[in-house]
Amino acid sequence: MSAELMNTHLKEADPKVFDIIEHEKERQRTNVCLIASENFTSQAVLDAIGSVMTNKYSEGYPGARYYGGNEFIDQMENLCMERALETFRLDPAKWGVNVQTLSGSPANLALYTALLDVHDRIMALDLPHGGHLSHGYQTDTKKVSMISKFFTSMPYRLDEKTGLIDYDELEKFAQRFRPKLLICGYSAYPRHFDFARLRAIADSVGAILHCDMAHVAGLVAAGVHPSPFELCDVVTTTSHKTLRGPRGAMIFYRLGQKGVDKSGNPVMYDFKDKINATVFPGLQGGPHNHIIAGLAVALKQAQTEEYKQYQQQVVKNSKALADELIELGYNLVSGGTDNHLVLLDLRSKGINGNKTEKVCDHAAISLNKNTVPGDKSAITPSGLRIGAPAMTTRGAKEEDFRKIAQFINRVVEIGLQVQKQSGPKLKDFLAILDNSPPPELAQLREEVTAFSRSFVPIGQ
Repeated sequence: MSAELMNTHLKEADPKVFDIIEHEKERQRTNVCLIASENFTSQAVLDAIGSVMTNKYSEGYPGARYYGGNEFIDQMENLCMERALETFRLDPAKWGVNVQTLSGSPANLALYTALLDVHDRIMALDLPHGGHLSHGYQTDTKKVSMISKFFTSMPYRLDEKTGLIDYDELEKFAQRFRPKLLICGYSAYPRHFDFARLRAIADSVGAILHCDMAHVAGLVAAGVHPSPFELCDVVTTTSHKTLRGPRGAMIFYRLGQKGVDKSGNPVMYDFKDKINATVFPGLQGGPHNHIIAGLAVALKQAQTEEYKQYQQQVVKNSKALADELIELGYNLVSGGTDNHLVLLDLRSKGINGNKTEKVCDHAAISLNKNTVPGDKSAITPSGLRIGAPAMTTRGAKEEDFRKIAQFINRVVEIGLQVQKQSGPKLKDFLAILDNSPPPELAQLREEVTAFSRSFVPIGQ
């Protein structure tokens, strides 16, 4: 294979792949992205993850690799770990971090495998109440997550009247179930966790307290969300949501002295070696060095004043969205938001989240259907999860998110109009939406795409 071919850029080397990417760029320019777990990473991060760092194999850790030629890979991984601790204002004598884990769910699997024995007990927020699959979700008939197969899980839930975590019930169940690991983390909960209450519950049953801060890591870094590091033992996060980096993950763990035994001898945290050995060689081979490079760049950006202002704006925008939706007559789980997302309950409107998401797609609005407390099916849930991070990155302010709330209201009205024609079945609903939609839908799409084009495109 010639050097000329190997150095040819994508446009010439593979026009078909290039064309698909260009179409995705256009979609990102013209769609209003409201998916709470998505963001636009910076051009500098894109440069790093598209660099020659992807060429290197480096099984092992800095200074202890199974391959030669890793001097610059070691520099990059060490830099990334240093910046991770700096970004979250952590003392390197008290906290360590692994940056090799590939994404959020593998990070959680690695953590649980490192610290627990098979069939040990874990407790986490139930998926239909805002939790995450990787926290051990299972139904009455199926262990959906592999973690629920490897470990014995029990969910805690929200008070369905308030939409808030029922800490009294959590404590009661924890006293009976006695988990070895108590998990605080979510994918669709619009409020802060009470870390002090969770710490007290964990201590009362001798449990390790784990926070999965994947959704709020950027808010934590900027100091606009309570930090889990003050009270938790271990913390995991992805790096591509509010943190606004590449698609990777990190595992943070406590170091040093934990306390003393009955004889007064020091008891030390033993997380580091267990976690590192589980990530490699336990569950992974060589790390993705281009992602570690991109993460290092994102972590530097997360230490800037501009980044702090961005995260402050995310919260302001989320609250403006919530306030406008309430003004328009919608019910929100918990009645509002403290963070980057809003959970909209559509039951009072007579249309489900599945159908409404489909209408949003046709209107150039990207969000996702979501269960709300009381739902019986994840296939036809009653809610929508709506996030502020991505459009805030593109420059949207409070008044823009109020307009977005109005767009969503028009989507619901169009959906009800289609449903009146189609009846209850989704296939009939989609047939009308695809083949003979109301004229209001085309008008809405035109307005939404013009609105989206008015904001700065990222990485284009």
